[in-house]
Amino acid sequence: MSRQFAAEQVTSDPQIVVWARNFMVSGLQDIDKCRQQLHDISVPLEVFEYIDQGRNPQLYTKECLERALAKNEQVKGKIDTMKKFKSLLIQELSKVFPEDMAKYKTIRGEDHSPS
Repeated sequence: MSRQFAAEQVTSDPQIVVWARNFMVSGLQDIDKCRQQLHDISVPLEVFEYIDQGRNPQLYTKECLERALAKNEQVKGKIDTMKKFKSLLIQELSKVFPEDMAKYKTIRGEDHSPS
């Protein structure tokens, strides 16, 4: 009931209606000015899906960062594993092919002594 009463009060005063209309038009003009400045910015569609679902769009950014960090840790683990594998491979190849590995290490600029 109070909403209906408030709406009747607002619409009964033409100055308030004109002011509200002008306020809305001014706001839309401000948005249009911003649109022209931001024409080259793209927003992932997932952000709009978050908004449509009533979720905070900043959660999208947070979840993207969390996924990137997890992927980064995964890749870092693979790199560490490959470095260990390379080291072990060079050690074993140096035992089996000492002369060839000495040449390899010279070409690579590495130490000649076996590890």
